[in-house]
Amino acid sequence: MPLRNLAWLLMVPAIVGLGLAVSFSAPPPEKDYDRVRQIVNVLAEVDANFYRELSEDEKQQLVEDMINGGLRKLDPHSEYLNDKQLKQFESDAKGSFGGVGIVLTTDATTRFLKVDHPMPGTPAYDAGIIADDLIVKVGDKSTEGMTVPDARKLIVGELKTQVKLTIRRAGRNPTDEEVMLTRAAISQHPVSGVRRRADDPNKWEWFLDKPNGIGYIRLSGFNELTTKELKAAVEEIERDGGKAIVLDLRENPGGLLSEAIDVVDLFLSEGKIVSTRNDRGSKERVWDAKKDGTVFLPTEQKFIAVLVNDGSASASEIVAAALQDHKRAIVVGERSYGKGSVQKLHHMGGQGDQRTAVKFTTETYWRPNGENMDRLRAVKIGSDQWGVKPDFEMPTTKEEKLRADVEQLKLQWVAGKPDVVKPRPAPTPKSIDGKPLVDESKPFVDQPLKKAIELLKKKLGGMGVAPPPPVRRVPEPILG
Repeated sequence: MPLRNLAWLLMVPAIVGLGLAVSFSAPPPEKDYDRVRQIVNVLAEVDANFYRELSEDEKQQLVEDMINGGLRKLDPHSEYLNDKQLKQFESDAKGSFGGVGIVLTTDATTRFLKVDHPMPGTPAYDAGIIADDLIVKVGDKSTEGMTVPDARKLIVGELKTQVKLTIRRAGRNPTDEEVMLTRAAISQHPVSGVRRRADDPNKWEWFLDKPNGIGYIRLSGFNELTTKELKAAVEEIERDGGKAIVLDLRENPGGLLSEAIDVVDLFLSEGKIVSTRNDRGSKERVWDAKKDGTVFLPTEQKFIAVLVNDGSASASEIVAAALQDHKRAIVVGERSYGKGSVQKLHHMGGQGDQRTAVKFTTETYWRPNGENMDRLRAVKIGSDQWGVKPDFEMPTTKEEKLRADVEQLKLQWVAGKPDVVKPRPAPTPKSIDGKPLVDESKPFVDQPLKKAIELLKKKLGGMGVAPPPPVRRVPEPILG
């Protein structure tokens, strides 16, 4: 093997880890060596003959792109994760990260960092930082011209460590103030309600229609906090006389399989929740509901409507399908995305303290009625059995979805602690050209939610008009 090829082989442990992982348990077959050698030879040719010399970072990126290109050709949900990506993946699954709780943006006029808003219950919020404050320094480093991702690297860090921010606020004397914040676990809360409580933005109002006892809970994802926060919300609704719940899973991309199973188990006392299987002959795994721990009973008096759309995928489809199959809930909205496969994370070796992993599909999951919901699989076999089909279909236009996204983003926004700044309406998000994303002069009605309320009221036999409904959430700006 040419020396330059050997250099590539030594420099790119990720490829060796992928190709020779079998060597930990048995001597690798010659064909595995041949496959790795093919990749190394290609990299060596690029290194020697590309029209310009690649930097070390570019070489590493080329390797990762080659790996991901192959993985995604096998399966669109599979990917290689470098150290940075792996840490983000683990943070998302855990539902928290070490930071101070500021949603960051950039001030177009001064080019300093700006606080879009503080997150309730975080160090920044408790320290009195408010929306529109400028962050002119992180430590002793000016933020003028600094990108939000670069600023996040400086602000986010290990728990219980400190970071100093210099805050500039118009109308204050002096305008600049240094604030020392201790990093804490910033929770990415997956559960929200109708609106934040005015007296305590850490808490939510849960009732859409208090006279008829109809509550509303939105799940934005399935991380380690989901079941715990959902159970607490349901118990609060029940305690205050709730008789029906709208469970909003729209735009929920999924998350942890274990959390999806636990969420279903909250509402079922028996029966199959989901099963998984593969084509390698392994025994099917089945998860059944447990009698203990069921909430919102009795089922003949407490009703549930689940909202889904084409952005509801994976874990959210498991929940909707199980509640639908067991007739525990009516499903309203649009046909869901159709992701019926399970991915697992396989950790691999790295260099020094740099960790890597590969995530790929290991199983398919099957709803209680015996159907698989994967759209890609259904297309291959010519079947129309994919996703979750609503009991009551309520299509929405792109304009309606955008308006719903904007309204939900505003719902998450807070100006700051009520004893520091007067509560005020959230600003309307704007596009790059500075124009509002939506025309707020037109009233917005969430038609699928309106339909869900109507169906629940029929079940309850209730009367009355519900107040204006909430809408779905979109990803917020980058957190710090």
